[in-house]
Amino acid sequence: MTQTCLLFTSNTFSMIEDDAFMGLSYLQYLTVGLSLTPPSPHSFIEDNKIGSISKNALRGLRSLTHLSLANNHLEALPRFLFRDLETLTHVDLRGNPFQCDCRVLWLLQWMPTVNASVGLGACAGPSALARMQLNHLDPKKFNVESFSYQGEPHVILAQPFAGRCLILVWDYSLQRFRPEEEVSAPSVVSCKPLVLGPRLFILAARLWGGSQLWSRSSPDLRLAPIQVLAPQRLLRPNDAELLWLDGQPCFVVADASKAGSTTLLCRDGPGFYPRQSLHAWHRDTDAEALELDGRQHLLLASASQRPVLFHWFGGRFERRTDIPEAEDVYATKHFQAGGDVFLCLTRYIGDSMVMRWDGSMFRLLQQLPSRGSHVFQPLLIARDQLAILGSDFAFSQVFRLEPDKGILEPLQELGPPALVAPRAFAQVTVAGRRFLFAACFKGPTQIYQHHELDLSA
Repeated sequence: MTQTCLLFTSNTFSMIEDDAFMGLSYLQYLTVGLSLTPPSPHSFIEDNKIGSISKNALRGLRSLTHLSLANNHLEALPRFLFRDLETLTHVDLRGNPFQCDCRVLWLLQWMPTVNASVGLGACAGPSALARMQLNHLDPKKFNVESFSYQGEPHVILAQPFAGRCLILVWDYSLQRFRPEEEVSAPSVVSCKPLVLGPRLFILAARLWGGSQLWSRSSPDLRLAPIQVLAPQRLLRPNDAELLWLDGQPCFVVADASKAGSTTLLCRDGPGFYPRQSLHAWHRDTDAEALELDGRQHLLLASASQRPVLFHWFGGRFERRTDIPEAEDVYATKHFQAGGDVFLCLTRYIGDSMVMRWDGSMFRLLQQLPSRGSHVFQPLLIARDQLAILGSDFAFSQVFRLEPDKGILEPLQELGPPALVAPRAFAQVTVAGRRFLFAACFKGPTQIYQHHELDLSA
């Protein structure tokens, strides 16, 4: 007799391990949790306490059509959980306390690729996203400096003194990050990845020698240069960002040369070509893509004037406004919390600033002392909205957004030892562990692991 339905009712087990259902290749209905649908011949009400499920737990269930993990204690699901489950038509994940950080990014990207009805439910955290429906989250808004390629998390580092873009991948056997491949890029200032299906692009923005686009068409091939990017416009790049415009991938490269111009490069055939020049003669130092009022915007910081906000209109960026009382801003980053959009403005001398969008312009919310700062990076880690203010002369400071007050409060210092001229921070979640990368200009890149301490006792 072939078993096609399997139900778990009112059990107390807390995890499902690899190959838990091996041998049940004809199984069609699997319910492990409290079903939110009325009872039927294939669906009963159960209640379990599953808080962890291994990525190969469902391996071998090639006939599975209905899967319910509803009303358990799952905060995240592992990548590849649904790999090879091509017959799935219904997935119920509701009633779990999902933490809507980078761990759910793969799930949001997976949903549009399958022909299945997926019930997700609401976020349980972090506080900025609590009670928001998962299917209302925009994958492009996740502040993830790392990138996912073929389902595995990767990290890319710009190393100007070594003259390369270094790609790191997690080694599950050694439990550490290891180099996977490198791109030769002397005087590189930014390495920006773009994944389109099996194809990987790397934009290497370089101070001298011309910025380049590298590509590989499949995982078994090596990266190779395919294009020199806008050599007459990009004379001294300082930053590069990826953004999507009208469903099309584009790069924007901020140029700090007085004779160059910040350039928008969009895909056209096999390469990326100039679509628009922006802000000529202003020596731009940073670009930040963000969405305001449902429309794509671009914020440019420069050495010669206040940051300028552009909005996408009629197939091009048009100037909308500037940021008041924000002179000498080196870089800008944004984050969302409680339905509001916040800006972190970095100043090398003076106070860095936090601003909030009021519907027509950004207004000052908070000033934070900063001496020798080149980076003020917001990050969503576990349940907390954090922001890290780097320093060339002191310890870098970690701040946490207090939802009740709506401002950033000091949380901790990074060190000792102090970071030496930090330039970028990135969060990576892999194998259930959360890491913070701190890329430094005058010292080695440091990797921290995030720990949550229970201080209630």
